[in-house]
Formats: sequence, structure tokens, C-alpha cells
Amino acid sequence: MGHEFEIEQRAEVPATPEEIWAAISTGPGIDSWFMGRNEVADGAVTTVFGDYSPTTRITGADPGARFAHGTETAPDGRFVAYEFLIEARSGGTTVLRAVTSGFLPGDDWQDEFEAMSAGLELFFATLVEYLTHFPGRTATPLTVFGPPVPGWEQAWHDLAKKLGLPRPARKGDRVRLAGEDGVVYFVNSQNVAVRTPTALYRFIRGFHGPMIASHHLFTEDPGIDWKSWLDQ
Repeated sequence: MGHEFEIEQRAEVPATPEEIWAAISTGPGIDSWFMGRNEVADGAVTTVFGDYSPTTRITGADPGARFAHGTETAPDGRFVAYEFLIEARSGGTTVLRAVTSGFLPGDDWQDEFEAMSAGLELFFATLVEYLTHFPGRTATPLTVFGPPVPGWEQAWHDLAKKLGLPRPARKGDRVRLAGEDGVVYFVNSQNVAVRTPTALYRFIRGFHGPMIASHHLFTEDPGIDWKSWLDQ
């Protein structure tokens, strides 16, 4: 068995095609919204996120219009492909479409697809947030893995308390984080994300158990020990 999929995401952002191109096709740009450390070189995109370090081959690059890359098809049929399409609009905005397609093998593909779909929602929301609030800038990515989480309902409540909220975070909530006022810009079943004037902070339900801090810092690191923060 297995599952063939295609997920399309779309947003109109107040950024130029050139700013979007830099965000999706360069290492520093991808560092500013995706996950981990990224490098675009020798016809490939390489991401390092903890022990996970996939490389995808670039299959299309039309500056300011289209960028595509994907994995080779494995013997069991597994592959994933990413395509970004850019279309300038009058009035200074640009439409960005992201299409992710592929195949997940096996009878237990549902859990993997759910986690992947939730992650894609987070990454695209972060890309839109980056292009809206930090266009033309680049961030330093910061990744910290917390301890295994025995119960996620309690974990999200504990995170909310750290953000100064009386209940789990919702999109639009005003919070306090890293010494700054911020706003929750994205929430789904597996992720919470906060924007402050200097950073995009994300808390991710790891596929194998831990809560992960996957942040993008646009100024100096505020000096927080995120491992101890997550331990709490």
C-alpha cells in the first residue's frame, strides 16, 4: 500500500519577487524560515536538522519565477518534491505558491503524513511571516531538542504558562517571550509559533517524542538556555 499526495499552499505577500527568490533558493534565505541549517550548492539543497540531513536535487530554477527540488525515488517508491511559484502583482505584492508532492510507502503512512502535513503548514506560515515582517533580512537558525514528552496535552499547557497564557496558545494571542512582547502567528495540533520584533520562535512536536525549539533570530541571541527552558 502507500499514499501518493500533493499539497498546495498559497499566499499573497508584501515582498518583491527578488526577496522571495532569495528566501527560497539560497542557504541564508532558507535558514530564515525552514528548519536547521541549509546550503544550496552544486545543484542541490542540503538541510541539517539534528540527525536528519536530507539532500534534494534542484530540478528547476527560473530566477524570480520558479524554484523546484526533490529527492530521488527510493526502491520502495518514496520521494518528495518541492516547487515554489512566484507571480508579481500590481501594488507591490507577490503571490507565492508552494506545491509539495510525493509518495509515502507502507501501511502505516498515515502518522507520517499527518506529521509532515502539520510541518508544511508551519513552514509555509513561517515563510509568509518572514516575507511580511523581515523581508530582505536573514536570520540565524537555532535548534534545540528537549526531553521526551510523556503527555502532549500537558506539554502544551506548560508551554502556554511559559508564554503567560492561562490555556493553550491560539493564533493572535499576545504573549511575552525572551524579554519581548510577541504574538502567536501559528498554531496547529503539533506546533506553536511566536513572532517578536527580533525573532520567529517555534515549538514543534518531534516525530519521535521531544519538544523541539526551532527558532530564527534576526538579532543577537538573547542568551536563553533553551535546553533548560524546554526541560521545564
